[in-house]
Amino acid sequence: MSEATPQAKDLDRLTIDTIRTLSMDAVQKANSGHPGTPMALAPVAFHLWQNHLRYDPDAPLWPNRDRFVLSVGHASMLLYSLLHLAGVKEVDEKGKSTGKPAVSIQDIENFRQIDSKTPGHPEFRMTTGVETTTGPLGQGLGNSVGMAMAARWKETRFNKGSDKLFDYHVWALCGDGDLMEGVSHEAASLAGHLKLSNLTWIYDSNTITIEGHTDLAYGDDVEARFHSYNWNVLHVDDANDAAALEGAFNKAKATTDKPTIIIVKSIIGWGAPNKQNTAGAHGEALGEEEVKLAKKFYGWPEDKKFYVPDGVMQHFADGMGARGKQAHTEWKQRFDAYGKANPELAKELQLMLESKLPDGWESAIPIFEPDEKGIATRESSGKVLNAIAQKIPWLIGGAADLSSSTKTNLKFEGAGSFEFDNYAGRNLHFGIREHGMGAVCNGLALSNLRPYGSTFLIFSDYMKPPIRLSAIMEVPAIWVFTHDSIGVGEDGPTHQPIEQLASLRSVPGLCTLRPADANEVGEAWRVALTHPKEPSCIVLTRQPLPTFDRKKYASAEGVRRGAYVLADADGGKKPEVLLLSTGSEVSLCVEVHEKLKSEGIASRVVSMPSWDIFEKQDQAYKDSVLLPDVDARVAVEQAATLGWDRYVGRLGSQIVMHAFGASAPLKALKTKFGFTMEGVYDAAKKQIERVKSNGKEWTA
Repeated sequence: MSEATPQAKDLDRLTIDTIRTLSMDAVQKANSGHPGTPMALAPVAFHLWQNHLRYDPDAPLWPNRDRFVLSVGHASMLLYSLLHLAGVKEVDEKGKSTGKPAVSIQDIENFRQIDSKTPGHPEFRMTTGVETTTGPLGQGLGNSVGMAMAARWKETRFNKGSDKLFDYHVWALCGDGDLMEGVSHEAASLAGHLKLSNLTWIYDSNTITIEGHTDLAYGDDVEARFHSYNWNVLHVDDANDAAALEGAFNKAKATTDKPTIIIVKSIIGWGAPNKQNTAGAHGEALGEEEVKLAKKFYGWPEDKKFYVPDGVMQHFADGMGARGKQAHTEWKQRFDAYGKANPELAKELQLMLESKLPDGWESAIPIFEPDEKGIATRESSGKVLNAIAQKIPWLIGGAADLSSSTKTNLKFEGAGSFEFDNYAGRNLHFGIREHGMGAVCNGLALSNLRPYGSTFLIFSDYMKPPIRLSAIMEVPAIWVFTHDSIGVGEDGPTHQPIEQLASLRSVPGLCTLRPADANEVGEAWRVALTHPKEPSCIVLTRQPLPTFDRKKYASAEGVRRGAYVLADADGGKKPEVLLLSTGSEVSLCVEVHEKLKSEGIASRVVSMPSWDIFEKQDQAYKDSVLLPDVDARVAVEQAATLGWDRYVGRLGSQIVMHAFGASAPLKALKTKFGFTMEGVYDAAKKQIERVKSNGKEWTA
């Protein structure tokens, strides 16, 4: 790149200071936020965007754009200022341009206010140009690894000879807090192993955290650490050194065998010369006087607020905007020619970008014949997954070193393993990195792939932040959790999930499914894949479960409504008791139902694989399943009690787990904790007797 002219240098400085002052003014008006990091990193972000980021502001969803991830999400005003000054255009929910700015000056003035497009931390889907939701530190770094993996997969899938549809770079801006969080270690280790040279992290090494200097708790040799991860390590000793920044960015892009981290030294809260304002960096406005001092130092009108000087936005348009527009135009020409030469792949790509699935994919879902001995739902899930994955090429995923146990390995010809020498592979090996796996899967989902990540249900605790963020962002990651109950047996309480189902069910926007047999598993996968804006958890057993005879009992299609009547009283007779259950305990309820029927007692078994979906049904359907005038109810689930009172009432019976499990064979555990035919049968009879003695309580 040629050396900038004096006039361009002046405009560079003017633009950088505009980023700083917009950030200061927004935080000051809101009296809330973090101005220090945007002020310190304004030069870094400006030079990256203006001279290196391949991005068309008029087409912010262009598939081959570079990705910019602000992992230091508390510095959100840095991103909002960039989006405004770069003239990025807003797109609607369908990806169509509205012609409006993604972030207007009014939006910046409304920073951190209700319903604004400029919330305290960047939120995907809320603000065009925000590539991922970055609140909890380290998550953005994990997402960036997933984005870089997705780029490599797309390159190998879609690039044909000289027709290169994909070659984008992923840039992430992070800080000390990101690198302290364990998820960054997991993500960095995986990225280095995979040699993701299309990934660059820019580390703002300012040595300040909320409690003070990083010396209080952080003495890592970051360079040595990243060398050990197989990363390229570069240094910029002053965040204001444009030449050093340009050199580092160019070296990062030129590296072909490993990811890059650029360690940049900055002074946080750089508002006045040689002043480090740690309060302003972490959740406090600078104060009116400090803002004026900073503006005076920049040569800014001290009393002007939200001021964008003439020439600043045009400067961005002449640099980043013109470069991005040209690159996008050339890409569209390549894509038009590519579509004629490779119509099937072009169609596949279009489906991916539109969050659609190939026609007829559902026909691949296997139908399982009745089988009293049955099959573990993890096993049937593996069969379903391998069948549908052959129909959906961008369905990829793996497990946290447990794919042979969670049955999530793709075994068909051509599936392969995603490794540095085979980026076309569809089996992802995350290693024992549950937290990193979750963040990476979100990055894959944000890149239009359909990812799944798997581990034992108990270890969902290790990855709760990315599970939660998948729901906040409305991305269709699929979480496959096996070993879902005390059925784990001898492994004992540490491996027997008790409270995890309640935890997952508590997440708004997350669809949690616990299927009862092999055919419910097939329906669970159908549900998960037909929700393009909702993540799903599929919770599965290690132990075999009977496959129900669907000619005798209701169709598994009832899973699509969350809960359904699996077995009912003969001849339309009103049941005396409702037996409610999920997963492995449903077959126990069916066994009790048959015993009651043999005694002339009418009962109903309700399989409830997804409370989330059931609660979205209309009241008429819910009442048709859980008859309001049937007060005798029994809930059976090898999990914590939390939530079941919603369905059985205060006086209903709950055969659930009231404590952690134990180490013993499954049969002994069932007896100890009451999950036996005799126990459920006795509870049902007692419920019937309670109601007959006028112990009524249900009023729904």
